[in-house]
Amino acid sequence: MDFSGQSDQMIRILLNGKRACIPEVRETIEAFRRETPGGMDVRVTWEQGDAQRFVHEARADGVQCVVSAGGDGTLNEVVNGLAALPQEERPELAILPLGTANDFARACAIPLNIRDALHLALHGDSKPVDLVQANDRYFINVASGGFAAEASANLSPQLKNFLGGGAYTLSALIRSLSATHGEGRLRAEGVDLSGTALAGLVCNGRQAGGGQLLAPHAYIDDGWLDVLVILTFPLPEVGQVIRELLDDEKDGRYIKRFRTRWLDSWPSRPRTVNLDGEPYRAEYIRFTLIPKAVRLILPPHCPCVRG
Repeated sequence: MDFSGQSDQMIRILLNGKRACIPEVRETIEAFRRETPGGMDVRVTWEQGDAQRFVHEARADGVQCVVSAGGDGTLNEVVNGLAALPQEERPELAILPLGTANDFARACAIPLNIRDALHLALHGDSKPVDLVQANDRYFINVASGGFAAEASANLSPQLKNFLGGGAYTLSALIRSLSATHGEGRLRAEGVDLSGTALAGLVCNGRQAGGGQLLAPHAYIDDGWLDVLVILTFPLPEVGQVIRELLDDEKDGRYIKRFRTRWLDSWPSRPRTVNLDGEPYRAEYIRFTLIPKAVRLILPPHCPCVRG
């Protein structure tokens, strides 16, 4: 692939079907077609698996850049499509954030304005970024398991607005009091944890759950996974847990933080984890960091890249 510039590239927008009827989306794409000498076309998804299939069609058609136009779920499908291709044949990736949360795009400072985001996709520079393999699946942002996977989904917008970043933490702690504790084992570089945990997060990106900062020191190009594990705790220790959650620099008694290039997870029974918000059920998961796996078009001074 030639990554020297954007102006002459053939662009293909993979548009989530639920967003295809938005007038601003249609009008903006039509307007930008006139400044895309290499050509721009659109494929609209109808059902699960379409975006992944469209990525493979784009490769066969010689498309140099695919634009994930939707939310975090659409992005996850596109990423899985790219990861299935030989690395030298993967088109560049750009993001047109049209979802509800857009966690990955927000953390990367990709514009949420449709016109600005498409302008970046056409004229921005790409950088090699990491992906994470989870058995036979891939994700680019965050994998979550336990009550952490439920806390953000059930958090009201009003509570998020009132409490800001603390809303996720508060919701998670409330849910932990009645959560089913997951027994199992985690093994990584220099780490071997066994016992019961309330939640686990494997982060390549920084935030999930509708804007909740989970791994503030994570970078998408540093070759590391940032892992957060919340162990079970007695009710009188809630204050200690809150202090440990708010101190993102240190390992604690109940909050375990570490970095690794790989992680093995053995729950005591099959459990569902969310990969970029998409459910995946397994009785064992091997997480492996895939460095510099795709080239992603990002704004200058993106906070999530180390460079």
